[in-house]
Amino acid sequence: MTVPDHDTIIVGAGFSGIGAGISLDKAGLGDYLIIEAGDGPGGTWYWNTYPGIAVDIPSFSYQFSFEQSPEWTRTYAPGHELRAYAEHCVDKYRLRPKIRFNTKVLGAVFDDDQNLWRVEIDSGDVVTSRFLINACGALVTPNLPDIDGVDSFAGVTMHTARWDHSQDLSGKRVAVIGTGASAVQVIPEIAPVVKQLTVFQRTPIWCFPKFDVPLSPTVRRMMRLPGGHVVQRLISQGFVELTFTLPAQYFTINPIAKNMSKAGEAYLRKEVHDPEVREKLTPDYAVGCKRPGFHNTYLSTYNRDNVELVTEPIDKITGSGVATVDGATREADVLILATGFKVMDTDEMPTFSVTGAGGRSWSRHWQEHRLQAYEGVSVPGFPNFFTVFGPYGYVGSSYFALIETQTHHIVRCLKHARHKSARRVEVTQEANDRYFDEMMRKRHRQIFWQESCQRANSYYFDKNGDAPLRPTTTLEAYWRSRRFPLRDYAFSS
Repeated sequence: MTVPDHDTIIVGAGFSGIGAGISLDKAGLGDYLIIEAGDGPGGTWYWNTYPGIAVDIPSFSYQFSFEQSPEWTRTYAPGHELRAYAEHCVDKYRLRPKIRFNTKVLGAVFDDDQNLWRVEIDSGDVVTSRFLINACGALVTPNLPDIDGVDSFAGVTMHTARWDHSQDLSGKRVAVIGTGASAVQVIPEIAPVVKQLTVFQRTPIWCFPKFDVPLSPTVRRMMRLPGGHVVQRLISQGFVELTFTLPAQYFTINPIAKNMSKAGEAYLRKEVHDPEVREKLTPDYAVGCKRPGFHNTYLSTYNRDNVELVTEPIDKITGSGVATVDGATREADVLILATGFKVMDTDEMPTFSVTGAGGRSWSRHWQEHRLQAYEGVSVPGFPNFFTVFGPYGYVGSSYFALIETQTHHIVRCLKHARHKSARRVEVTQEANDRYFDEMMRKRHRQIFWQESCQRANSYYFDKNGDAPLRPTTTLEAYWRSRRFPLRDYAFSS
């Protein structure tokens, strides 16, 4: 019998990987290795460093419940503070010696005979483990636009997810393709310094004001008081649940959700002076069909003389600029691709190839059977493999709530496996089917199934037309991670 190099391998040292490592240590399952492609922890907050990057969930919620920081300087933390928080967690919980940085996982193959995973890394080596946890996040792999000539642009091209800080945009003609969440943050930052900013929009985004204010010394002192951080977190969590989770997941029975479009239209009227530009910026789908933006100066940026909003479809990118189907070409020195990430792409969930029992392909399995996973964690046919960001796991609130929920689920399985001396853990087909059927029964009340969402061009939807978000509240997901029947898994030696 082959003895694996580690009991568990975790792929990714973003907050999912950090949370998984901490949970394993707390459970006494400390024989693990975290493999990370970057040279530091943080995941999304390591790779994304564009101007203006910040969290769009209040800082009090965007952190581990057991490690609440008193160091946030704003109600919505800027990106560099999130990366510093990741470094803090890695050091405080002594994870750094267990992380192998600058190492990319290329693929993982399950050994049926030995009941272990063989993980191939970019050095050519293979590392083995009994269990494998996919902690790759969703906002990491850039989505490059399928536009003719995108590689022929003679100027500087960069994606918001791989910002080149050596480039000085002062006095430059800049073209931005995309008006999603990243664009909402970067456009107001660069507009005052560039000569001309041309924004190419395919689908407008709902944008709302953001209560983003500096945290006074008094507030920060309160965060250090016993119980002070608990009160702040409860208020913050309530806000998050009321503004997204409940309106999105219970749209058909939630009157608040149906009035959010009116609030968005009122904010547009207040911020945008030109009625024609305002019309272009007004979505024709309900709030929540796609991820909304939260920013205090994004919409008003279109009042500037040096900013142009273009809604004509792009025909091609030339060596000197962007040509639209109406025959016009906007010249540019810098091309910024604010085109988001590969979120619901079966080849990017995870970012490496996975071959399960009997040579079964993970991506092909999802292509043939639709995106689905038991409680968003496990898939039949892939023993000893768990994922943090799986389909029908995320309810849409703080990503940290998802991490803590899913890692608790995983640890329950691993502790039970140790108790039973089991070398193989696999969710049953019956349990998977039961959970997927439940998700299908409940999804009709979500915002995503309203008619207007067909026009949203949202990354929430996969190629099958499904929106694999969990149609429940954060509290229910938390409770189920502690109560799902362990008999839904087969434990064997």
